[in-house]
Amino acid sequence: MENTDDRHYFYEHAEWIDEHLSNLYSDDEVTVFHEIFSPDIHLDVYYIRSDKHNFNILLTAGMSTLAMNIPEDIDGYEDLQFAELMALVPKDIDFADVHTGENPNDWIISMLKLTARFPHEYDTWIGEGHTLQYSADFEPYSDETEFAGAVLLPSATLDEDFTEIRRDGKLITIHSVFPLYRDEVEFKIENGYGRFFDLLIENDTKEVVDNGRESLV
Repeated sequence: MENTDDRHYFYEHAEWIDEHLSNLYSDDEVTVFHEIFSPDIHLDVYYIRSDKHNFNILLTAGMSTLAMNIPEDIDGYEDLQFAELMALVPKDIDFADVHTGENPNDWIISMLKLTARFPHEYDTWIGEGHTLQYSADFEPYSDETEFAGAVLLPSATLDEDFTEIRRDGKLITIHSVFPLYRDEVEFKIENGYGRFFDLLIENDTKEVVDNGRESLV
């Protein structure tokens, strides 16, 4: 897609992500859900199914095409500019080769894409601890789920060999997107990320998406 703005596009990052996964998985373990129409950045999603894990992985590729607008007074802001997003999903759910919204699990892919596009649409940034909601009225992502928002977390399941891509002096961080119910979003906003993170630990909450889990609050 030809861009008409003056932002710098790091198209090489898509190649870095592909090579990163090629170093970790065989070709038959990785499928790419190619985006047919891109309203802005081109945003594909990798679907990783490997016997190495007791879950599968959805991973965006395209969010890091643009640097996020990080305030320079934030410590280490240069390392926060580029990010991609992942969701760990159960082995017993699947997705169609083309994301049409008709598969009952497609809301997870939509959640990832909406979250990935947010900082570029609003010229801002997102990182660990940031919360986004699907709509101002806390509508759920789809009729197939009650989740109405999400929080970005450091992965407690995959280590930095997966979640960090370092090359040519740049860092692309892969954040884990954890879907939230309305009351969880409100709790986090009112009490802060630290207290919400404590809830995750206290409840031994698993990182893998569980569409039927109980609210933590």
